[in-house]
Amino acid sequence: MSLARDVMTIAAVSAGAFFFLAGTVGLLRFPDTLTRLHALTKADNLGLGLVVLGLLPQAASLRDGLKLVGIWLLGLLAGATVSQLIARAARQGQLNR
Repeated sequence: MSLARDVMTIAAVSAGAFFFLAGTVGLLRFPDTLTRLHALTKADNLGLGLVVLGLLPQAASLRDGLKLVGIWLLGLLAGATVSQLIARAARQGQLNR
């Protein structure tokens, strides 16, 4: 059973790292602020979700698992809030393209 958990952890964390990398590439390659922001937030949210999904089977207790889920939810909330603020500033012309 431990081998199956380890394989799932490695697969999910690797997939999450791939999405983090893809979001970073989108941040560096896309032409304007809004498309960069879209690529980064979507990829980072999915990447963090996959990393948490991969770490959940390794959690020692239910409390540790709930902490991981809480971190993921706070990451989603923070990402949505920050992207909204950046998009609003970009629309008002306060950010350089």
